[in-house]
Amino acid sequence: MHTLYRLSLFFLLLMAGTAVSAQKITYSEPDRDDYKSTEFEIIGRVAGNILVYKADKGDYVVSVYDNSMTMIDRVKLDFLPRKVISMDFVAYPNKVLMFYQFQRKDAVFSFCATMTPDAKFYDAPIMIDSTRIGSYTKENKVYSLEVSEDKNRIMVYKINQDNESNNVFYTFLYDSAVSLVNNSRLSLPMQSRKQFLSNFNLSNAGDFIFNKLERTSNKDYVVSGSMIVKRPLIDSFELSPMTFKSQLIDEVKMKLDNARNTALVTAFYYKQKRGNVDGLYLYKYNYGTHTPVYEKSQPFSEELKANARGESSTNAAFNDYFIRKIINTANGGFLLTAESFSTSSRYQPWNRWNYMYGSPYGGMYSPYYYSPYSSMYYNPYNWNNSQGLRYHYDNVAVLSFDDEGNMQWNNFVHKSQYDDNADLYLSYLMVNVGSELRFLFNELDRRNYMLTDVSLAPGGKVNRMPTLRNLDKGFTWMPRYGKQISGRTVVVPCIYRNYICFAKIDF
Repeated sequence: MHTLYRLSLFFLLLMAGTAVSAQKITYSEPDRDDYKSTEFEIIGRVAGNILVYKADKGDYVVSVYDNSMTMIDRVKLDFLPRKVISMDFVAYPNKVLMFYQFQRKDAVFSFCATMTPDAKFYDAPIMIDSTRIGSYTKENKVYSLEVSEDKNRIMVYKINQDNESNNVFYTFLYDSAVSLVNNSRLSLPMQSRKQFLSNFNLSNAGDFIFNKLERTSNKDYVVSGSMIVKRPLIDSFELSPMTFKSQLIDEVKMKLDNARNTALVTAFYYKQKRGNVDGLYLYKYNYGTHTPVYEKSQPFSEELKANARGESSTNAAFNDYFIRKIINTANGGFLLTAESFSTSSRYQPWNRWNYMYGSPYGGMYSPYYYSPYSSMYYNPYNWNNSQGLRYHYDNVAVLSFDDEGNMQWNNFVHKSQYDDNADLYLSYLMVNVGSELRFLFNELDRRNYMLTDVSLAPGGKVNRMPTLRNLDKGFTWMPRYGKQISGRTVVVPCIYRNYICFAKIDF
C-alpha cells in the first residue's frame, strides 16, 4: 500500500510558530457487516469521496463515504475471484487503479482494474501477466508493486529463482494511464545463500532501485551490500558497492529524494556481535549520476543515549529502537523517526534479532523481501495473536540531519504503551501537516485508551496538544492503521462494540 501524500515537504524551512487550531473528529456509523476481523485498506479521498476497501471470507467491497463520513454506497466487487492473493491501490484525484493477483489451478494472474470515485468499474480489467507455478495446493504471491512518489510510474514485477545463485526479474513499467512504458527480463546473480534483496523503490523517472545485502551466517547482521539500479528503458542492472568497514549493520531502510535524484540508506550499527547499538550508518547515493554522495557513521552521544534509554542502561539505550520513517527536508537533509519496541514473555526472552527479518508489524514496518508490501490490510489473526506475550511500544526518537549527514538536533515523543497477546491499539500515526509533524497514539486512562496528540515543530520542540474534540466513549482507536488522505486530514480505524468503523480527523 502506498501513501497518498508526500512526506518530503518543506518541513525545516517553515517558520516555527504555528497557530493552535481545534481538531474536528467525524465518525462513520458502524456497519454490521464490518466485523472486528474484517480486513481493510483505506484507499483515500477521490473526487470528494472517501473510499475504504474491505474483505471478509471471500467477499470484497468498497465503502464510499462522503466528507461527513456518511456511507453513500457499499459496492460489491463481484467480478473478483473468490480468493484474491493480494490487492494494491493507487489513488488519483479522479480515479483509483486496483492491482490484484489471484491463483487459478496452477497459474497466478496479475490484473489491473480502474475504479471511479463512486467505486464503479466501467472498463474490463487489464491482464498484466500470468505465471505457471509448480503446485496449486496453496496460494502463492508472485507479483509485487512499486509506485513512484508522483504516481506517474507504476511497476509490477516478479522475481523467479531458476536456481539458488540466480534471480530472474520480469518487470512491467506503466504510466498513470496503465499504458506500458517498458517490460524487461534480466538476471541478477546471487553469490551466496546469505545474500538477499531489500528496499525496492521506484523513482519518478521510472528507475527501479533496491539493495542487495548479505547477512552473517546466523542472520543477525548485514555485513556487505550494494545499491542496484535498473533504468526505465535499459535491460541491465547498475551495481554500486557500499563499504561497511568493520561495522555490523542491522535492519536497512532506504528513502528516495526525487528532487535531487538521491537514495538514502540508513541502519543502526554495532561495533561487535551481540553488542549495543552505537549509532547510525548513513549512505547517500546519486542514482542520476551513478555516484556515491557520502558514506559515514553518526555515533550517538552519551547525552542522546541517556535521553533514549527508558529502563535500559545508557549503553544499551537504542537496543530496542527500530527505524520507522525517513522524511526528506527542503535543504537536502532528512528527519528520521525510530520507535522503542520490545516484547516480554515468561517463556521466551526478548531478542531484537527475532524481529529483524520477520517484524510483528506484518507489512507495515517490516523489511522487504522479494515481494515487498505483501499486504497492509488490518487482520489481527494473521500475525498478532501470540498467547502469553506482552507488547511494549515506548518512546519515539526524532533525529534531524543536514544535507551532509550531520546531526542537527534530536528530541523524543514520550509514551509508554503495552498490551497482552495483541498490539492492535499500540504504536502511533505520524501526520505531516506541512508546518509541523503530529503524532497520534493511545494512552491508558482509567483502563480505557485515550487518543493523544503531540506536535513536533521545526527545530525539534515537542508540544502536547489539547485533548481532541469529540472523542466519543466506546470507540477504541487503532492509530497506526490510519492514513493521511490530504494535507490536513487523516482517516483512522476504530473498534466500536466489536465492529470496525472509521473516524476522520481534520487538523
